[in-house]
Amino acid sequence: MVVAAVGCREIGELEGLPIQDSKVLRPKQREALYEDIFRDFSISIVTIDAAGIDEARSRMNMNACVAELHAEAIMGLQPEYAYVDACDVNAERYARTVAGHLNYPCEIVAEHHADARYKIVGAASVIAKVTRDRAIQELEQQYGTIGSGYPSDPATIEFLRGYIRDRGSPPPCARRSWKTVANLCQKTMEDFS
Repeated sequence: MVVAAVGCREIGELEGLPIQDSKVLRPKQREALYEDIFRDFSISIVTIDAAGIDEARSRMNMNACVAELHAEAIMGLQPEYAYVDACDVNAERYARTVAGHLNYPCEIVAEHHADARYKIVGAASVIAKVTRDRAIQELEQQYGTIGSGYPSDPATIEFLRGYIRDRGSPPPCARRSWKTVANLCQKTMEDFS
């Protein structure tokens, strides 16, 4: 998982860039924007691997984990204000949760779909998505085709199914706490019964 923060002095600094939620941009658009954003703005990137997510999930739910990661990325820039995409159904509660993990005062503005509403959040979304995509490409050099790594991706599910079938356990790059992995492990064990 990758979480990024982008810093600027004035929100207007981003107006000239065609930034949107990274999910609606084509890969080449994201790559070009990534280079522009990285060149012109302060960046903080926090990554957590599958084992780290599994460990965190043993102590907290996924929203709490993401809130900690958001806070860590924000602390890398130390802004007075930070805009985040709320992953909790209660955006105000999510803002309080993120703020509670900070080691300095910062006003957190959390909204649903903030990456589509605020260019600064869209910029962070682009940085995180490109960083994640590059990590997936590195994993493909090690494992072959693994798909996008998202739970609904048939190529990812097929990769996991084959890996678990052939080796009896999921690959190190897969979260064991992920429901898709648990289901595939269960089905694979049933196949051997």
